[in-house]
Amino acid sequence: MADSDESSTKTVVVAAGANLAIAVAKAVAALVTGSAALWAETLHSLADTGNEILLWLGLRRSKRGPDRRHPFGYGQERFFWAFLAALGIFLVGGLLSAAEGVRSLLLPEPLESPWVGVAVLVVSAGFETWSWLTARRQLREDAKRRRRTVREHLTMASDPSATTVFLEDSAALIGIALALLALVLHMLTGWAWWDPAASIAIGVLLAVVAWLLARRSKALLIDAAAPDDVMESLHAAVGPQPWIERIHDMRAVYVGPSQLLVTMEVEPTATVRERPGTDLVAHVTALRGRLLDEAGVADAVITVV
Repeated sequence: MADSDESSTKTVVVAAGANLAIAVAKAVAALVTGSAALWAETLHSLADTGNEILLWLGLRRSKRGPDRRHPFGYGQERFFWAFLAALGIFLVGGLLSAAEGVRSLLLPEPLESPWVGVAVLVVSAGFETWSWLTARRQLREDAKRRRRTVREHLTMASDPSATTVFLEDSAALIGIALALLALVLHMLTGWAWWDPAASIAIGVLLAVVAWLLARRSKALLIDAAAPDDVMESLHAAVGPQPWIERIHDMRAVYVGPSQLLVTMEVEPTATVRERPGTDLVAHVTALRGRLLDEAGVADAVITVV
């Protein structure tokens, strides 16, 4: 868990630094060229920088241990701040980018020094690629640990930090490509509407990414069930116990990244039922300890039926 937290923090810090530098460069280029697409990309990078700060806050606050008010710790803080980051992408990046595009469609303006914008976007693509590769590396390591593909892990990961940065940076690279295409087409054709069209497209792209991230954070916030592969590993940990005849029910929900609350009903073997008391208590205590030590479980409630 500590290694995963350290990787998530590194991913978020790299993304924040890259996006802040990119936002400043894009803002200067937008002022020089007057490009709506560059203004959209500036808003995009500013939104991403703010979102990484929110993710960093979530990482910091989620590390607090259990207390009387929060007996399972503060792991879900990370889900809450990731949800706020998704809202930031939608409001600051998506809506404002689309609004700037609509404004430029209604009041088109000629571009000045478009090659400045092209140069800044190319450099920005380099920084975004660096951040994207950092997030992808963490996702691949986490997915390998869980024996999943990267695509599967994107939809099932319990830590939203790397997922958020990866999707943000993927959207950023697509947005840069759209803005570059708009500038080049404007220079080639002289048609002023390429630029605002790209700005609107960037806004729509960010709204889609925000929706995907918000949907996952919402699921985790309302105690989403652990995915099938996690449940299979829990069954594998419990099933071989020689004192258990049958598992009647098992449920698991996330109370933090890679932290599960597990409840189960088990039926002991006839031999154990004939000797209730100390033996049964010892068996249940040992199983609970095994789940807490080996299976990434924050707590386990085991009922014998």
